[in-house]
Amino acid sequence: MRQAILLLLSLSTQAQNCAALLQLKIENTTITEAVDQPAGRPVTVRNAPGPLPLPAHCLVHGETNHHTGADGKPYGDKFEIRLPQAWKDRLLFQGGGGLNGVLLPAVGVTGAAITPETKSALHFGYAVISTDSGHQDPGGPLPDGSFGADPSARDDYNFLSTKRVTDVARQVIKHHYGRPAKYSYFKGCSNGGREGLQMAQRYPEYFNGIIAGAPAFNLTNAAIAEAWNTMQLAAVSPKLTEALTEADLKLLAAKVLDQCDSRDGLKDGLIFRPEACHFNPETLPLSPAKTTALKNIYAGPKNSQGKALYSPWPYDSGVADPGWRIWMTGLGNGQAINVRIFPSFFNGLALAGEKPEIDIFRFNFDTDPPRIAKAAKDINATSTDYARYRQHGGKLLLYTGGSDPVFSPLDLIRYYKQIPHDFSRLFLSPGMCHCQGGPGLDDFDSLIALQRWVENNEAPERLIAAGRAFPGRTRPLCAYPKTAKYKGKGDPESAASFTCALP
Repeated sequence: MRQAILLLLSLSTQAQNCAALLQLKIENTTITEAVDQPAGRPVTVRNAPGPLPLPAHCLVHGETNHHTGADGKPYGDKFEIRLPQAWKDRLLFQGGGGLNGVLLPAVGVTGAAITPETKSALHFGYAVISTDSGHQDPGGPLPDGSFGADPSARDDYNFLSTKRVTDVARQVIKHHYGRPAKYSYFKGCSNGGREGLQMAQRYPEYFNGIIAGAPAFNLTNAAIAEAWNTMQLAAVSPKLTEALTEADLKLLAAKVLDQCDSRDGLKDGLIFRPEACHFNPETLPLSPAKTTALKNIYAGPKNSQGKALYSPWPYDSGVADPGWRIWMTGLGNGQAINVRIFPSFFNGLALAGEKPEIDIFRFNFDTDPPRIAKAAKDINATSTDYARYRQHGGKLLLYTGGSDPVFSPLDLIRYYKQIPHDFSRLFLSPGMCHCQGGPGLDDFDSLIALQRWVENNEAPERLIAAGRAFPGRTRPLCAYPKTAKYKGKGDPESAASFTCALP
């Protein structure tokens, strides 16, 4: 009876502490909600197979940096903070995606894919934070990049919002728990990965460890590549789904696997050495127009003088997967994501409303890249100077899918080769599309691996991965440049039968 009374008193005190956050005064910040959430209440999370149940926590909503923009519209960094009752002195900032503009539930997941077994970082004692990065997308068929007209909103998206919201969250956490976080982590994919690299480069003391998945670090140049890819497809057919059909891409995937799958010692539907896969689309029984489009896409964009404007792409097995096609060609009657998102990026954010606008189907690869490049110093996170982050003891974990259709894995490899590896690790997941999905192994735990590296100095040399595409299979994802190699004996479906070795 006495223990039950103490538990009820504890829960009551926690709820009172949660509500008390409404009275917390932080400069240019308003806390609009602070509500105790009971254990087990499910939350709908993007890309999850179902609602994700959470442990007992305090849910906080608010906004900082509220202002009227140069375009007369209201702006501000909306945020969500979830404070678990069983806090372990850790903070996790959950990165955004795309052009942001949406406040996603701050739950944090430990891996890349979300499965029915996935648990929120709240279960592991993290206070979790998310933000819309300074603007709200009004919704509609196309992403809205018009916030680029306001310099402050533009800075928030480019590099500043994570810092602003972290500053607020630290005060909320200290007030709620009576002590600051001992360890601070960041985890994001795509634009969230770019946000993480921006923090390491610009504000190196903020996070002890950063996970940057499929990072949009070279965003202006990758956007040029997506315009190039779109125009190559449109030259075959104005209906992109017919330019390269699902059957065409399945044929390509099968032929690529036939040629490159067994080079890691086992023919298993996974290509662990993408750099060594040199495939010629002209060997396919497709029309000359289609093979030309494939060759041009995989070679990467060039201007009229033949100068490369981005990176080439690796041939991998996920090219026929919906996770690849939805970006490049679209699915069914749906428009490809590239065609939807990048015009808003070009005209709203990169050009900040400057005329004339860029048409992704009529991109000029001689005159348009210099116009976009003016925004690169703020948007891109291409600096290789991590001296201050390393001195601070920061750790950086990078990962990407071998079949990512948005940001070339070869571009990330090129970048990784330019930075020190005493504080960084890169993991490549064959078959995985953008951030997750695809015929690969996208279920791996990066957060706990990073936590052990930061707190126990256990540098991750492999991540054990699984995936719905291969039920019952596990493989090691090895720290680049090492790759998974079959030992020649043992269960070929078990990670224990593989070693990490240099190619």
